[in-house]
Amino acid sequence: MTVERASVVVGDDGVARCGWVGTDAEYLRYHDEEWGTPLHGDRALFEKLSLEGFQAGLSWITILRRRPAFRAAFHAFDPTRVASMDGGDVERLMQDTSIIRNRAKIEATISNAAITVEITGQREGALDELMWGFAPPPRAAPLASLSDVPAVTDQSTAMSKALRTLGYRFVGPTTLYALMQSSGMVDDHVAGCARAAR
Repeated sequence: MTVERASVVVGDDGVARCGWVGTDAEYLRYHDEEWGTPLHGDRALFEKLSLEGFQAGLSWITILRRRPAFRAAFHAFDPTRVASMDGGDVERLMQDTSIIRNRAKIEATISNAAITVEITGQREGALDELMWGFAPPPRAAPLASLSDVPAVTDQSTAMSKALRTLGYRFVGPTTLYALMQSSGMVDDHVAGCARAAR
């Protein structure tokens, strides 16, 4: 028998939040301060793109807890510095237990950085403009429940296709919808959550 998770939960602090949050302190902070908050900037979005790629097949809390280590390992996700990383860096990171040691994802992050440098070198803000160009219009009202939250949308599918055409890797439609949620391109805080758009 499948038990449906409550769409909204009230924490010990009396705040109503989306039901996926649970009680983990870092998840509570992330929900309250980051998830669904508009995020702009080439570097910030490259970081988000990279971390969402590492998350594929794992839980987001696993990535969130390791984010400081990822930032240290990948030069604070400065695309220029990441793009200059080489095979020796890959081998070093494959021994780094503080991050997710997945060779394909490490190599993709470096390759994606080089693409980011190429497109933003032509015009600062180009990655931001490209990605936000797929953001749908704001919803008229919050989603009613967690069961209404999609995993993939036409917009995330189109963004995936555009990024893949440029050569980006680990940018599937589901990964990119998660990015759209976390970077505020969509607001999936559900009705009753203190952060839901009114």
